[in-house]
Amino acid sequence: MRVRSICLLALAFHFTSTFGLTQSPVDRVDPPHWWVGMPVDTLQIMVHGLGIGELQPVIDYPGVELIRVPRRGVSENYQFLYLHVAQEAPAGTLLIEWLDALDGNKKQFGSTSFELKQREKQASSNAQGYSQADAICLITPDRFANGDPSNDEVAGMLEGVDRSNDHGRHGGDLAGIESHLGYLDSMGFTAVWLNPVLENNQPQWSYHGYATTDYYRVDPRFGTNAEYKALAQAARERGMKLIMDMTMNHCGSEHPWMRDLPTSDWINNSAEFTPTTHRRTTLRDPYASQSDVKGFSDGWFVKEMPDLNQRQPLLADYLIQNSIWWIELLGLGGIRMDTYPYSDLAFMARWSCEVMAAYPNFNMCGEEWSLSPSTLAYWQAGSKNTDGYESCLPGLLDFPLHHAFIQCMNEQEAWHSNWVRLYEMLGNDYLYPRPEDHVIFPDNHDMSRIHTQLGDDIKKSRIALYFFATMRGTPQFYYGTEILMTNTGDDSHGNIRSDFPGGWHGDEMNGFSGQALSEASRAFQNEMRQLLRWRKTASAVHNGRLMHFVPEAGTYVYFRFDESQTVMVVLNQSDDSEALDLARFDEVLNGRRSLRNALNGEVVHEGKGDFSVPAGSALVLEVD
Repeated sequence: MRVRSICLLALAFHFTSTFGLTQSPVDRVDPPHWWVGMPVDTLQIMVHGLGIGELQPVIDYPGVELIRVPRRGVSENYQFLYLHVAQEAPAGTLLIEWLDALDGNKKQFGSTSFELKQREKQASSNAQGYSQADAICLITPDRFANGDPSNDEVAGMLEGVDRSNDHGRHGGDLAGIESHLGYLDSMGFTAVWLNPVLENNQPQWSYHGYATTDYYRVDPRFGTNAEYKALAQAARERGMKLIMDMTMNHCGSEHPWMRDLPTSDWINNSAEFTPTTHRRTTLRDPYASQSDVKGFSDGWFVKEMPDLNQRQPLLADYLIQNSIWWIELLGLGGIRMDTYPYSDLAFMARWSCEVMAAYPNFNMCGEEWSLSPSTLAYWQAGSKNTDGYESCLPGLLDFPLHHAFIQCMNEQEAWHSNWVRLYEMLGNDYLYPRPEDHVIFPDNHDMSRIHTQLGDDIKKSRIALYFFATMRGTPQFYYGTEILMTNTGDDSHGNIRSDFPGGWHGDEMNGFSGQALSEASRAFQNEMRQLLRWRKTASAVHNGRLMHFVPEAGTYVYFRFDESQTVMVVLNQSDDSEALDLARFDEVLNGRRSLRNALNGEVVHEGKGDFSVPAGSALVLEVD
């Protein structure tokens, strides 16, 4: 008791001198606020303050009940308050009063204000997530456009701007993205996925956003929470959705948790750097040793990214609630979850199910960088796994399809290669409960740009554009694809994520206006704009069936069709023109022979005879 008395005496002195007795003895509250009328009625509030664990919280607010305050294993500098918030609770500000738990006089150590806001209409449980009807533009915010140079350097942030450093911060921000929403809209994009924008106060490589140091704050070099919300609203006004990139497997090494852990088991491997093996197959391998499973799941991604232990129930609640908070605040149209299988399996199942239960029309995809459809299928909602694992994750990033496409484009035609490789990969779709819920892509921020992957061959890049814009799933294109951005000769992440030209004052080249772009880049940009704008109203691509035919002579033909529209996609990567006997496709055509170019309305075939497909061409045809 003497030790406790000394602690309380010091605590009282600190609170009196620093805050005064009428102010809060708290320096951090997560979340910063909540809402009434939420689809979940239990709220966790994480409170941090010197010695706060020695105090007793008291709440007196209509419709709000303090139901649990776990203390076992919790640091003396933290409190985790679990509140039941009734549906009828009014919006307003509640007070958390801090009392001496053992003092019969209930000496007060101050109070903490916590706001309960009224929900906004766009963030209701009926909010629509992205779908096959959307085309996603993936943006690395630091490298897209610098809309507010005043936030390039921010006091207290460990890394400043150095545009000459490929791996440094370049100054792109939320203001730059919002100011160019008109460009993205005009290109035909209907959704925007941003690489993480939450605070990454790391000494280096902070630009990419994957080492979070504050889960409730936008990095001030990108902007503010208010600007993030304004961007989401501006996108909605254009009929566009905002997709948030989240990271739950790890935090940044400079996160305040690493200086004051809430619990001793908050970070895997006793908060000591132990690298992951990256052997993801151990999770499903029936012969895997538990030590190998642990070596993958509990290892740190890199030294700068401590591995969070989602088996810790307080942390699990914190992370799930954080996702719900951002969905509600921004009215999100989707979540992309980074390093999906690296987190605890049971936790990810719980996370996906609780988020989808709260927002039934929402959508999410997980990053599982595997080339096997069976591996992806394991994680998707509805999969009948032999080990009984069940998830509510709608879809995943379709790495197997991407890999098969690149292979078929970069190899010679043979019995088991070229288009046949892609044809057979799509034949594995029977493994997926819903293959159409996957996100498909020609490239992303972690790999060489598609034009580089295809040897800077414009014909092949056109084929890639047409394939990913019309295949099942939701297409995602990386910023700059439309102007044939490359990283030839340097596949470092910093170069792959190079600046979009025209996003900085003084740039000689401007991808937004077309200034100083090559003729080839302007032509490709215009063609992509036509294709994606057509796609906006193409019901067959949004919801139609897919039927493909065995590739022949370097040509791949497939159809997307519904009751109102039939679309024929013809991809010829051979050096020769090919004559197609349309009778072969009568299972879909039903005798129809009139074909129009979907982009310009030009009739390219009607009547009898074969249809001639030019060499190295990609065609999207509407069938009349």
